[in-house]
Amino acid sequence: MLKAKILFVGPRESGKTVLANFLTESSDITEYSPTQGVRILEFENPHVTSNNKGTGCEFELWDCGGDAKFESCWPALMKDAHGVVIVFNADIPSHRKEMEMWYSCFVQQQSLQDTQCMLIAHHKPGSGDDKGSLSLSPPLNKLKLVHSNLEDDPEEIRMEFIKYLKSIINSMSESRDREEMSIMT
Repeated sequence: MLKAKILFVGPRESGKTVLANFLTESSDITEYSPTQGVRILEFENPHVTSNNKGTGCEFELWDCGGDAKFESCWPALMKDAHGVVIVFNADIPSHRKEMEMWYSCFVQQQSLQDTQCMLIAHHKPGSGDDKGSLSLSPPLNKLKLVHSNLEDDPEEIRMEFIKYLKSIINSMSESRDREEMSIMT
């Protein structure tokens, strides 16, 4: 059984924990409390299997605190990560500026492929859902960008996350298959 480690990273107060709870069908948190370090959520998704073989997959979603005071912990969090989801609040201009730093630290420095990264522009309840006005600079403009609004269209983000998980598992499965073939030859 494949086990994938997915990091949820991004600025403080961007909605990482709310999204993590929703996407893993964990408990709801009603009031804001900053994540201290990291929270690890383990889950399975019946819609995601390994390379259409029917083999189940397990996931660890690491909900990482967005405060810079945890930066010394980042190398340990990044170890053996298969994917990175950068969550930001599109309504806060400073979050857009910080995204390149998150991308550099968690994707580029770990030599992950852009396909292993997804951006989520999270819209908090009551903030509106302005999907059209978000332009990203290179290299962020090459990444998969998904808007989330759990109030208006929660299933859209769930379906996009399942597609993302499938791509991570397919990549892991292909890598494992290549490794097995290299051992046999």
